[in-house]
Amino acid sequence: MKYIDVILPLPLKANFTYAVPSDWSEQIRIGMRVVVPFGKRKMYTAIVSILHTHKPELPYEIKEIICLLDNQPILRSPQLKFWEWISSYYMACMGDVYQAAVPAGMKLESETLVCINPDFESETVLSDKEQRVLDALSDGRPATVEMLNKATDLSSVLPTLKMLLEKNAIEVNEELTEKFRIKTETYIRLNPALENEDMLRKAFDELSRAKKQLDLLMAFIDSSKFLQPTKRKEVTKKELLEKSGASASILNGLIDKNIFEIYKKEISRLDIAASDTQEVFSLNPSQQTALQEINQQFVDKQVVLLHGITSSGKTEIYIHLIKKAIEENTQVLYLVPEIALTTQLTSRLKKVFGNKLGVYHSKFSDAERVEIWNNVLNDKTYNIIIGVRSSIFLPFRKLGLIIVDEEHESSYKQYDPAPRYHARNAAIVLATIYGAKTLLGTATPSIESYFNATTGKYGLVQLDKRHEDMELPDFLVVDTKEAYHKKRMEGHFSDDLLMRVKKALDNKEQIILFQNRRGYAPYIECKACTHVPKCKNCDVSLTVHKVFNTLTCHYCGYSEPIPNLCPACKTPGLNTKGFGTEKIEDEIRLLFPEARVSRMDMDTTRSKKAYEKIITDFEQHKVDILIGTQMVTKGLDFERVSIVGILNADNMLNFPDFRAHERAFQLMAQVSGRAGRKYKRGLVVLQTTSPEHPVIGQVLRNDYLAMYNTQLSERQQFKYPPYHRIIQINLRHKDVQIVKQAAYEMGNRLRAVFGQRLLGPVDPPISRIQNLFIKQLILKIENEASPVKAKEILNNISDSILQESKFKSVRISLDVDPM
Repeated sequence: MKYIDVILPLPLKANFTYAVPSDWSEQIRIGMRVVVPFGKRKMYTAIVSILHTHKPELPYEIKEIICLLDNQPILRSPQLKFWEWISSYYMACMGDVYQAAVPAGMKLESETLVCINPDFESETVLSDKEQRVLDALSDGRPATVEMLNKATDLSSVLPTLKMLLEKNAIEVNEELTEKFRIKTETYIRLNPALENEDMLRKAFDELSRAKKQLDLLMAFIDSSKFLQPTKRKEVTKKELLEKSGASASILNGLIDKNIFEIYKKEISRLDIAASDTQEVFSLNPSQQTALQEINQQFVDKQVVLLHGITSSGKTEIYIHLIKKAIEENTQVLYLVPEIALTTQLTSRLKKVFGNKLGVYHSKFSDAERVEIWNNVLNDKTYNIIIGVRSSIFLPFRKLGLIIVDEEHESSYKQYDPAPRYHARNAAIVLATIYGAKTLLGTATPSIESYFNATTGKYGLVQLDKRHEDMELPDFLVVDTKEAYHKKRMEGHFSDDLLMRVKKALDNKEQIILFQNRRGYAPYIECKACTHVPKCKNCDVSLTVHKVFNTLTCHYCGYSEPIPNLCPACKTPGLNTKGFGTEKIEDEIRLLFPEARVSRMDMDTTRSKKAYEKIITDFEQHKVDILIGTQMVTKGLDFERVSIVGILNADNMLNFPDFRAHERAFQLMAQVSGRAGRKYKRGLVVLQTTSPEHPVIGQVLRNDYLAMYNTQLSERQQFKYPPYHRIIQINLRHKDVQIVKQAAYEMGNRLRAVFGQRLLGPVDPPISRIQNLFIKQLILKIENEASPVKAKEILNNISDSILQESKFKSVRISLDVDPM
C-alpha cells in the first residue's frame, strides 16, 4: 500500500496522510492533485507533497483518496521547495501558501447541496423562515446555500438550515464542483459526402426553392474557400451567422438535411496568436555601460541593484537582458508592482517578443489564470511572464532571470490573508532555487536594498543620465499656509499651479495631478455639533464618495447614503473635510470646463480593461489632465506631460510610520519623474505647509543619498531595518477585554524571553476593523540573532495562548518584515 502526505487548502499546521488505492498507485507522483475526504462530509483538492510506503502511527484513521485528478504534476519540485521556504520564513501554514499560489479554478471543492428529507413529518411546527426555505425546496431539486439565500430573500439562510437539520426536515450532502471549464467554440463543416462534386450540385438543386438556406450554403462556401482545396479554412458558427445574416433556425434546417455538420474545438482564452516583431533598440553609451556592468556583476553576484534615475531608459536595458536569457533557452519573470504598469509595458515588450510574452495578474478571470498556468507548465508559448506579485508562484521550467521593476514599491508586500510575503524578497529566493539571477531596478531604491548593495551583498550599477540627455524637471514649492493667508488659493489649488496648468493646456500639453487619497473627502462633519459619521464595524470615519452618493469604509466595505441631516443633532448642512481624487476631479472640471479630465484610482480601475483604457487615452492625448493616487507614480511614460502637481505633500510626511520619510521621498521623486519626459523640461509644482522640511529639500535636489544617510542613521539608533528584523504580532477578537488580556499575557511571556526587544501591546492607529478589536506587539531581532530560533519561540508562545480556553477564539496573525 502506498501512502501520501498532502497539502490541504486550509490553514492547518500539519499535513495529512492518506492511502492510495492500487488503481492509482503506479501513476501518482509528487505535485499532483488528489481529491480527499476531510472531516465528516467535506472534500478538498489537495497537493501530494510526500510519497511513501510506511504506514504511520497517527491519532486518526487513514482514509483513501477519492480520485487522482492529473496525468502529470501541476507543480514542479522547485515550486514545492519555494512553498516550504515561504511557509517557514513568513510563519504561514502550507495550506495558506497553496491558497495564494494556485488559481482557484484548479481547486475542486465540495459544495453544500440541500434537499427536503422525504421522510419528514409535515405536522412539525415551523417558523416563517423555515417554511420559506422548505417552499424554496418544494420542487424536489437540490439547491446550494447561495441559491437558497436568493430564493428566500434571507440575508443568511445558514441559521435556518441548522434548525431544519435538527428537525430532520432537510438532508445535506456535498458535491464536487469544478471551477475551471475548457473553453470551446462551435464550428460548421460540410457533410464529407458533399466533397463529391455531383453530390454538391445535387444539394444546390434541392435547395433551389429554399432561398435563405441556399444563401447560407453559398456564404459558407465563400467563407471556407471550399472550392480552393489548398486555401480552405475552418468557419465558426458565430462567424457564419454574422456574415450571412441568417438565423440559427435556418442553420439548423441545413443540419437536419445532412448538408452541414457541427463540431466543437477547444480554444484558448489567451491572445497567443503570432504577431510581427521588431529588433531591439540599440542602447546609448550610458545604457551600454550599465548593461556591461550588470553582466559583469552577475558573474559573482546573484542579485544586482540597478539604480537609474527616472527616464534613464532602464526598460531598454531589461529588454536586452531578456533577449539574452531567451537565447540561452531560459525563462524570464518580469515583476511589476501595479497592474497599471503591465498595460504599458506589455505593448512595448510585445513589439519585441510577440507571443512569447504572457501576462498574469488578478484582473484576469480564474479560467484565464488556469490557462496561463498550464501554458507555463507545459512549455507551450510563454518564455517571459510579466506580472504582479502572485506570478512568483507560476510553475517555471527553467527560470534564468527575474527582473523586479520599481523594487522599492510597498505593493510587492501581501498584507491579508496569509502568507504575508514580500514578492521582491521571495523572488530573490526563488531565483536562488533555480540558479537564476535577479535584477532589482528603481530610481529610488528601498533603504534595505541600497544597504545590501553598498555593503557588498548585492551588486550595484548606477545609471545617472536621462535618456537623450533630457533634463530633470524644475521644482516650484508653494507654501499653502502662506497662500491661504494671502488668499492665493482657489479650492485646493494655488494660483501658481492654476496659472501653469492653464498655460500647459493652451500649449496642448498634458498635466498629472497627484493626491494620495481616493474618494471625494476623508470625512464629513456637522457644522453645529462636530459629529463625524463612523463605520459601524471599524473605528474609522467614513470616506465620502460623491459619485455614488455614499459614505464608505475603505477597511470593511460598509457603506450608507450621505445623510441630509446630521445623524446626531438633526441639523442640516454637513461639511466635507479634506480632499481626495474625486473632489479634485470635480474642482478641475469647474475650473477648466474645456479640458478633458480623467481619474485613475482604485474606484475607476476595478474592471479588467479599465487601466488599459485610461492609460491608452492619456497616451493618445484623448485626456488633458490625469488625476490619480500613487498608481500614476509608478514608471509610466507619457511624452507630452509638462506639469506635475503634488497637491498635498504633508499627508505623506506626517504619517506615523518609521518608513514615512522614505516613502514620501520615493513617491514625490517618482511622480516628479513623469514630467518633461521627451521633448522639453518639465515642471513640478509641490504644495506643502512645510517647505523647509528636510525631505522636501532632498526631493528638490534629487538627493537620494542625503535621504538614505539620514534614514540609515535614525534606523540604527532606534533598531529598525536594515539593522534589525521586525515581526509584527496582531491579536484580534470581538470582545475588547478578551483581546486585551490575551495581548498582555502574550506580551509577558514574550518579554520573559526577548526582554527589551519586545514593544507593546498597544492599540494600532485603527483599533477595530470588521467588528474585531486589535492589539499589536512588535518584536525587533538583531541581524546577528537566529531568526529560526526566534520564530520557533514565537510560534510556541502563540500556540500556548490559543490553547487556553478563554483565548481559543482570539485570532493571532504574525507579519514578518511588515511594511
